[in-house]
Amino acid sequence: MVITWREFWTVIHGMGLGSLFFIAFSGILVALWNLCPERVGVEESLKRVRQLGIAIWSTAIILWATVITGTYTVYIWYRAQPPAGADLAQFPRSYLLSSPDRAGWHTFGMEWKEHIAWLAPILVTAVAYIITRYGTKLVEEEKIRKATAVIFSIAFFASAVAVAFGAFINKMAPIR
Repeated sequence: MVITWREFWTVIHGMGLGSLFFIAFSGILVALWNLCPERVGVEESLKRVRQLGIAIWSTAIILWATVITGTYTVYIWYRAQPPAGADLAQFPRSYLLSSPDRAGWHTFGMEWKEHIAWLAPILVTAVAYIITRYGTKLVEEEKIRKATAVIFSIAFFASAVAVAFGAFINKMAPIR
């Protein structure tokens, strides 16, 4: 089995960096949800909030790296224009747009993926800021804690949509 340089970067972008976010999501969401006064004492809350802060900022960095590598590496190869007479299978965007049966994968799928993917790191960075800003107040303030969990869940949903479209589009027109 041989993979090209472009396929390698597609794997790093999606299965490498993207998967790290999905793995971290459940742990961070559980940690955030468990920051309630019934479960956490004063000393324990300092420790948990510090760990949560490290985890969420690391996750934000990973998510920014995922979106940046997707936009400025993989997407450049996706949208490359073929020279006259070229095999369109080597040019994913052009290949998808060459057939009405496949065009929707670009006109709807890729357009959504391009835009919704950027929402995820923005929201996770906002969550990281909230956790840093409010710290142990998250233990006492249920509304802030729940709102933070909702924002984080929206980031997960945005990522899931981007991943789904990315996987299906890459299946239809792989970057080689």
